[in-house]
Amino acid sequence: MAQETSEHAANAAAETAGAAAELAEHAVHHEPSMTVTLVFTAILLGMILTLAFEERLHAKKSIITGVYAVLALAFGHLLDVLPFGPVVNVFGESLELPVYIQGIDWGVIAIILGSSLFVDVTSKSGLFTWIAIKMTKASRGDPLLLLGAYGLLTVVFSALLNNVTAMIIIGSLTAVSLEKLEQREKLLGFLLIEGLLTNIGGLLTLISSVPNIIVGQAAGISFVAFFIKAAPYVFVATLLTLWLGAKKYGIGRLKTDEEKESAAELVSSFDERDGIESKGFFWFAAAMLVAFICGIAMTSVLEYPLGMGFVAMAFGIVMLLRYKATADRFYRALDWDLLLFFAFLFIVINVMEHAAVLHLIGDGLKVVIDLNEATDGLGTGATLVSAAGFSAVTDNIPLAAMLAKILQGMEPLSDGRLWWSVIFGANLGGNLTPIGSASTVVAVTLMHKYELKMGFAQFVKAALGFAIAQIILATLYVLFVVPLLP
Repeated sequence: MAQETSEHAANAAAETAGAAAELAEHAVHHEPSMTVTLVFTAILLGMILTLAFEERLHAKKSIITGVYAVLALAFGHLLDVLPFGPVVNVFGESLELPVYIQGIDWGVIAIILGSSLFVDVTSKSGLFTWIAIKMTKASRGDPLLLLGAYGLLTVVFSALLNNVTAMIIIGSLTAVSLEKLEQREKLLGFLLIEGLLTNIGGLLTLISSVPNIIVGQAAGISFVAFFIKAAPYVFVATLLTLWLGAKKYGIGRLKTDEEKESAAELVSSFDERDGIESKGFFWFAAAMLVAFICGIAMTSVLEYPLGMGFVAMAFGIVMLLRYKATADRFYRALDWDLLLFFAFLFIVINVMEHAAVLHLIGDGLKVVIDLNEATDGLGTGATLVSAAGFSAVTDNIPLAAMLAKILQGMEPLSDGRLWWSVIFGANLGGNLTPIGSASTVVAVTLMHKYELKMGFAQFVKAALGFAIAQIILATLYVLFVVPLLP
């Protein structure tokens, strides 16, 4: 019996070693030439330009990115840049997975899918209407106070949860409030500002975004030290964004007594109990919302192995039990264009990684970083701006990982501000384009849901002023304020 067990263990070990060797054999392939890298760079730029003209092309974002995903995969095969072959999992099992399946960040897909289901079902309880009316009453119908309340809530939610979940929840509440106030024309401005604030909120703590975690760990920045150095910027940038947004979209205080009386009369007529069909389901939904927020927040702190995507999906499924016989109506209501857009975009970016496009970007940024050795702070500021620019069109996670590796190779760094330039640049770059971060994509999707016109080029035009102001403020903050903080 012992001999059989020993033989079985030996065979298992041999199979594991063989699978690992097979994986290594498939993984080793030559570095693409500069010509090949430039071909894929052109494909990436083509996708960005095509998305900019999505309105004129009358094409959904998912179709555009889908076409470029197919193109990138086809060229990836023809030019031999993709690592075809089996994948060895943690159990040593060799699995056959298509290379494009491996390229998708399924964690993000699960977060969007689970959060969307959770929010859609929870809204049927009347909870979101209740919260929105309570906040509207607290603002006394004043649009600027309401913007400030939702703006601050967006930042807090983005810091504690993740920016996608924050945008889905806050966007839904905002729509209810403005519909009740009969000021739906301000919804576009509210949603844009909230979308931009999600990326500012992502700077607040070490665990608020993946780039923060990557760079923070590489630099040895503690949770408390990160918060102390990031919080002042987040506070000022939030106020600046709210002020710029209020001016741009004409969101102001109620001025005359007549306006205040009219708003007070309108708000007093609101009944937060509207839409509550079952008190039992309402309180269950309230408890689940609190548990959902705590669950998502604690996932990062506890390093829960199944991740935020599992938590979001689990809560979505639990809420669906209420409508188990008619759950398909919630499936039909899902934004499949959004989900497929992300899936195809992840595939394109993954191919770009294998084609060394991101490596090319990293080499360019290394030249910028090296400026710091010759000049006092020029390289730091240029690194922040460059990281923001590249984060606007590529995935900021591999970009942050690459820059962290470059900075680690330069240890000991003559200027510790370089770490913060990467952190701020990787987060704020998401506000330059609607594909710069998942939350801005969600914000634009919500605009389309409420029949508000906002294409790629229109977003860039609307958000550019905000993003430039935030990046300039961040550059000055990193150069002159960060060194003064403990």
